[in-house]
Amino acid sequence: MSLPPILYYHFRQPLPYVRTLLLQEKLHQLQLSQRKTDSHKDILLLLQHRPVYTAGRRQSESSVADERIRLTSIGADFVTATRGGELTYHGPGQIVGYPLLDLSRYTPTMGARDYVCRMQKSLELHLKEAHAITPIPSGHTGVFLDPTTKIGSIGVQVRHRLTSHGFSLNITREPIGWFDRIVACGLVGVSAGSVETAQDKVVHIEDEMIGLASRFGRLYEREVVPMKVEEEGEMGEAIAELEEEARLAGPWHKAPTS
Repeated sequence: MSLPPILYYHFRQPLPYVRTLLLQEKLHQLQLSQRKTDSHKDILLLLQHRPVYTAGRRQSESSVADERIRLTSIGADFVTATRGGELTYHGPGQIVGYPLLDLSRYTPTMGARDYVCRMQKSLELHLKEAHAITPIPSGHTGVFLDPTTKIGSIGVQVRHRLTSHGFSLNITREPIGWFDRIVACGLVGVSAGSVETAQDKVVHIEDEMIGLASRFGRLYEREVVPMKVEEEGEMGEAIAELEEEARLAGPWHKAPTS
């Protein structure tokens, strides 16, 4: 039996991080409930965040307290997330993908290692096919342009065989100045790169979404189709509500303020 399509939704405005966490949790709970009747949907959310630094779930508050003060003083939010990994940055100019998939749909159930491996390969495939960029192999999770330049990150959570969190991919130059303020993912001596800096050309992030969603589907052996939020009940209402909230949120800092 073929698997149902993954529904993808592309948010048009950068989203506040905490509200997006809450949306993921709401969709996770809906999936858990609807799975009892096999009516749940697999989803891929593609978006940008408003400027935010996030710590991983294993980093204690005391270990990041000084960083929280320093980084919020330059115009970004700071949130301790429920994903794995260490301190990183999300913001405009970077595509963030949150797949909410039921890994038990696959036979056998897809394991976390396979899930992450396919995610990384989908980002690498997008860079190769859309931009003629060939990432290098690395012993670290994520996508690297060279041993000291990282362009994509992965940090996931799997509960009850349902996934949340996901990946990020730097497209424009805008995230670079924010990344320069931290040791991202604990990798000393590694800086952030982007498609724009690698190609020395202007890239429009909106033009990346459809191709990235399609390549994601190829690696997971699934059709990926646009979501029609007006047809998706409570799930669609929650997504539309956050889209409107983001539209009304106003401008954000384009670069660190100090």
